[in-house]
Amino acid sequence: MRVLILVENLPVPFDRRVWQEACALRDAGHDVTVICPQMRGYTQAEEVLEGIQIYRHWISSEAKSVFGFLAEYASALWGEFWCAVKAWKRGGFDVIHLCNPPDLLFLVALPFKLFAGVKVIFDVHDLWPEMFEAKFGKRGLMYWAVRLAERCTLALADVVIATNQSVLRAVKERGKLRDDRAFVVRTAPSRMNTAVEPDEPLRRGRGHLVGYIGVMGNADGVDYLVRAADHIVKTRKRDDVQFLLMGSGPEHAELLALRDELGLQDHISMPGRVSDEFLCRALRSIDLGVACDPINAYNDHCTMNKVLEYMAFARPIVMFGTVEGRFSAGEGAVYVMENSPAKLGDAILGLLDDEARLEKLGRAGHERLTRELNWERSVAQLIAAYQAAEAP
Repeated sequence: MRVLILVENLPVPFDRRVWQEACALRDAGHDVTVICPQMRGYTQAEEVLEGIQIYRHWISSEAKSVFGFLAEYASALWGEFWCAVKAWKRGGFDVIHLCNPPDLLFLVALPFKLFAGVKVIFDVHDLWPEMFEAKFGKRGLMYWAVRLAERCTLALADVVIATNQSVLRAVKERGKLRDDRAFVVRTAPSRMNTAVEPDEPLRRGRGHLVGYIGVMGNADGVDYLVRAADHIVKTRKRDDVQFLLMGSGPEHAELLALRDELGLQDHISMPGRVSDEFLCRALRSIDLGVACDPINAYNDHCTMNKVLEYMAFARPIVMFGTVEGRFSAGEGAVYVMENSPAKLGDAILGLLDDEARLEKLGRAGHERLTRELNWERSVAQLIAAYQAAEAP
């Protein structure tokens, strides 16, 4: 089949899940094209990478307000539609694979389904209504517009895939989906170099190194980790812990300012977006990884990539106890059941000071990832979803 994948919030190959899906579909014999935004250092408008055609479009800056969301999504939809038209003219496609957020991509797929019979697969990365409410803290007119967009996308889709069972249960209920049209395709790292040598200078001469990798937006809770570091350094009087916070996003500048305001420049390194090579060396170097996404209705449904990446490198985790976070990490993590920077900091120190437990949790997380959550199982589900879409 000829497959067109649309993703709005990250470019490929930076978006690991989408890129792994594209490569898996290519390996299964499909002709794959991806449309994504120009951002995060990936600005080439067109390229063929590993046999996959990529079109990238301009998009306005990442949103911090309702107006920002409208500008971002309007520019994204315009760019995606014209890239889709270009892909159609150059060879067409049989399936259009929509990766949310947002749930507005059905507007791009709609004319191709109505007038050309193209199948639609809805790849639910996040529950967008819950994401919107967590970001803005209220339910207004825009929230109900978001709910409507989700319903429209579910109604248009021939098959739905989701990152975990929590998300799948929600969309099955909202979309009244049949079991044979709904699949779980989990996200697990498959192409990371876990055999690289550690990078000891990242410790800055300190005995412990705590890591974070991920987006830095207002829903990601990185401010909890910065304040947990402040608690560790100033309240617990510990000068032997270095923090390495990797990633970028709309709140990166504000988090840098918070770090500097608290006087933690010497204890917290924030290099922004890093290369894959740097990331792998860093993950080999840290003593533990932190997932500081706060407990709320949105994060309870999310499988965090960072958690699985820590597990791939056999690194124990300290995290707020979200529902899907606890399912993913299993016995590989310490869970903080309150959104508290101080309790997060205390949990980090408690684990750092117990070397035997550090090793035990790291080993348990790695075993869970390789035995139960590995990418090969997800590929089988992805192929099954495409077979369901192809069936009458």
